[in-house]
Amino acid sequence: MTKPPEQPPVSPELEAMLARALRKAPTEPVPEPDAQETPEVAAPVDPAEQRCGYVAIVGKPNVGKSTLLNALVGHKISITSRKAQTTRHRITGMRTVGPTQFVFVDTPGFQTRHGNALNRSLNKTVLGAVSDVDLILFVVEAGHFNLADAKVLSLLPSNVPVILLANKFDLVHRRGDLAPWLRSMQERHPFAEFVPMSAKTPRDIQRLFAICEKYLPQQAWMYDPDELTDRSERFMASEMVREKLFRLTGDELPYTSTVIIDKFEEEGGLKRIAATIVVEREGHKGMVIGEKGEKLKRIGTEARMELEKLWGCKVFLELWVKVRSGWADDDARVRSFGYE
Repeated sequence: MTKPPEQPPVSPELEAMLARALRKAPTEPVPEPDAQETPEVAAPVDPAEQRCGYVAIVGKPNVGKSTLLNALVGHKISITSRKAQTTRHRITGMRTVGPTQFVFVDTPGFQTRHGNALNRSLNKTVLGAVSDVDLILFVVEAGHFNLADAKVLSLLPSNVPVILLANKFDLVHRRGDLAPWLRSMQERHPFAEFVPMSAKTPRDIQRLFAICEKYLPQQAWMYDPDELTDRSERFMASEMVREKLFRLTGDELPYTSTVIIDKFEEEGGLKRIAATIVVEREGHKGMVIGEKGEKLKRIGTEARMELEKLWGCKVFLELWVKVRSGWADDDARVRSFGYE
């Protein structure tokens, strides 16, 4: 019987990296980011002691980037769903902790399956996000690596430090297997750090702040310490509707559906919003509207409640559904719908 080939020994450097990472890796669950309390506003800090920098969050579609961003910011600013390719824009979220302001950039997952105009736009957004940052968080599922992960890794610049963030670490049952996996990952790229964690564990999030801090330059903060995102309220409204659209239609509706804000008005403590859900086929329109309009009504109700929670005010939301055949293959129409 042929003996299996022996694995090469783990180097002292990798052993130390693994030991450091596992020493403080708690696994307790926590509430979703939008259920957490608002983080305290940072106390005044001497500008000479301030740190500030950009941290890009990259990875394949549906690996947990948006969930991580929401946990880091402490509020829900990036939409999530089980459907792949949910995030389509560069979303910037800010969090100020002590003397350091972290400017996190969430990106779409790099698209490799289809070369249509929408996917070309999404990939351009990914490349733009990693070209001028101080640190990159490369998010993978702990213990896993496939061709989609490899494609994203190949795009990362060589002159920016990259942290290997092994998300969903709480789902790993045999943690002894991480040493050979980490060895193989370190052979693929000279990662600056290895961080196994769960984006739903608050102590993991606090530990990540401490790890990232030393990579950011000493310079004055770019934003007020209580700011959460640089995205407009119109943008947040369209994203929340799109999230509910994806969550409530499951895998039946193609990801090419999108949301356009037609009207956004403020009347005292009330925001009036009219939005159009754009689909590619008449059959898709029926999926969104549902029997007697119940699906569309539920999408609107859940999006409205999410926005009222985010903004702390009353929201009136009116939704329509229109068919625009082939829009995702049309560069001009993709741009007109707000994609880069």
